[in-house]
Amino acid sequence: MGTGKRITLQQAAEIVKDGSSLTFSGFTIWRRPMAIVFELIRQQRRGLHLIEVNGGPHTEFLVGAGCVDIWESCWVGHELYGKYGANLSRKVGNKEIIVEDYSHAEMMFRFAAGAAGAPYAVTQTSLGTDIHNPEYDMLSRAGKRDGKRIPKQKYVFTDDPFYGAGPQVLVPAAKADIAIMCVQQVGEEGTVRVSGQYYSDPEAARTADITIVMAEEIVPEEYLRREADRNTITSFEVDYIVECPFGAHPTGMFGRYDVDGAFLKDFYGRTRTQEGFDDFAKEWITGLDHMSYLEKLGWPRMLTLKANTALNYSTCVKRGQ
Repeated sequence: MGTGKRITLQQAAEIVKDGSSLTFSGFTIWRRPMAIVFELIRQQRRGLHLIEVNGGPHTEFLVGAGCVDIWESCWVGHELYGKYGANLSRKVGNKEIIVEDYSHAEMMFRFAAGAAGAPYAVTQTSLGTDIHNPEYDMLSRAGKRDGKRIPKQKYVFTDDPFYGAGPQVLVPAAKADIAIMCVQQVGEEGTVRVSGQYYSDPEAARTADITIVMAEEIVPEEYLRREADRNTITSFEVDYIVECPFGAHPTGMFGRYDVDGAFLKDFYGRTRTQEGFDDFAKEWITGLDHMSYLEKLGWPRMLTLKANTALNYSTCVKRGQ
């Protein structure tokens, strides 16, 4: 490969140290780096700080496994397969985790600022809501705002000095130690091509100090350069690459395989309690690696999820029932 960026799934998880701040690719139940998430759980990572535009199954697995101390975002759940994050809800209720709540738009603005190298973003989003109630500045209440990886303040109010547009909110740029991405293709040197919606992936990669890209396949850079306008993230923004087919399962990968709704629904239903989560993790995570996980799922299940290459979705999954 020449560049030395290619590593294994296990090595990718080892880059994430206890106490690291992480962000992720994808959106809700699409293109989440689940294979690396499962490996982090196997390696018993602790004290993680997740900062993301929105959460999803990956968040719920890491939180349920006790890997996470701080979560900054706006929402977590499994869409129609489990409306909210039951594991996060349980941990918050037990005061085992700090949740810092921003609006969806504010989180996106924070990542845009981080990607641009700006210290903060300016917005009117969420003015007049309880998101800006200082009582809910949970990182301040926990004494965590050091002005280094965690901003000194959650937000600052100001008035527009240029056009007289009235009150504005300054929200701090997102900063993450590591971005973990899950995509369809990555080049040998790290060029990323996302098919379908790329969500906030470019911002997530640029916000982080280290970017790890897990792809369905590693392809020649020459192939990606034939249509360079279709590429999403440049090679110099990527530090490590991992080849891992079906690495997003049970979330979906546009053009490759659908979301495994039955798996997510089962997870949501069984993990309302910590005992339920522990049983689920014992069945599906601990004692397995990615290949044995796929073997356990079985080819009939995976072929049912496999997308039709003309339509970009599975024609075998029953829908609307």
